[in-house]
Amino acid sequence: MLSRFLAPTKREFGSLSEREILSLAVAAEEEDGRIYSEFASRLAEAYPGSAALFEGMAAEEDEHRRRLLDLYVERFGPRLVPIRREHVRGFLARKPIWLMKNLSLENVRQQVWEMEEGAYHFYTEAAKQTTDAGIRKLLGDLAAEERKHAAAADKIDATALGADGRETEKGEQHRQFVLTYVQPGLAGLMDGSVSTLAPVFAAAFATGDTWQTFLVGLAAAVGAGISMGFTEAASDDGKLTGRGSPVKRGFSAGIMTALGGLGHALPYLITDFFTATAVAIVVVLIELWAIAFIQNRYMQTPFWRAVMQVVLGGSLVFAAGILIGNA
Repeated sequence: MLSRFLAPTKREFGSLSEREILSLAVAAEEEDGRIYSEFASRLAEAYPGSAALFEGMAAEEDEHRRRLLDLYVERFGPRLVPIRREHVRGFLARKPIWLMKNLSLENVRQQVWEMEEGAYHFYTEAAKQTTDAGIRKLLGDLAAEERKHAAAADKIDATALGADGRETEKGEQHRQFVLTYVQPGLAGLMDGSVSTLAPVFAAAFATGDTWQTFLVGLAAAVGAGISMGFTEAASDDGKLTGRGSPVKRGFSAGIMTALGGLGHALPYLITDFFTATAVAIVVVLIELWAIAFIQNRYMQTPFWRAVMQVVLGGSLVFAAGILIGNA
């Protein structure tokens, strides 16, 4: 329910007509095909076998698009509805592949799995709300075909790299764990670590009291955790994206947000103000560099750009807290 207020301009998936569902499916297949083509281009030099796989997957997406278009023209004529995934509530916004500079093979395999799980859930849910037998059959067939792609990616990659060069395979259960728990948790950790800097250090320098500072930090961390948890849970219900239970994702994001904020609040359990502040500053530096590493490792953000965004931004928030506390 809360998601309706967070994204009031988006359509509910359940309100889409069969014409709109087919138009949306065509746009989705076009986008996925371009993404697979970009994967092929990026991986061609280092992993030619995997690049060939993604060229084949791009061709399959194009074939899906053609089948959808043929049925659409037969049922509704030549004019598509200008609707895309970002117009419908419940879809996960993707970072454009062509803007990513760091793209490891493991990151690609994870994203492929997420894309195909999302496509499978989309076609499954779409088939449930169609009454036209032909449309329902096509959507069901496409759901079954999309489900096979994630397994195909790992299978071809193993063939291309061989037993010696192949990275350790991750099963479906692990990938779902990453999608449901790890990604929201990382986002929460980054948000909690940075957003609570100013109130903690403002309270520290305004009061000079370690216990009062700890209480402010605790309140800021818990408040940020609750806010982030509800925001993540309301972002989508997982039915179209395959991201899993919104409750689980909300708890993951909320708990990690709170832990990120508590990191630099806990040192103020030390009774000596200057010792507590020195320890808290060291903790902040470790947190900021750790966040830059996480963004580089899991969010495909170039390391020095992550440093500029997180370390510099976090330092400014930290400085703002000190200045306000000394005002």
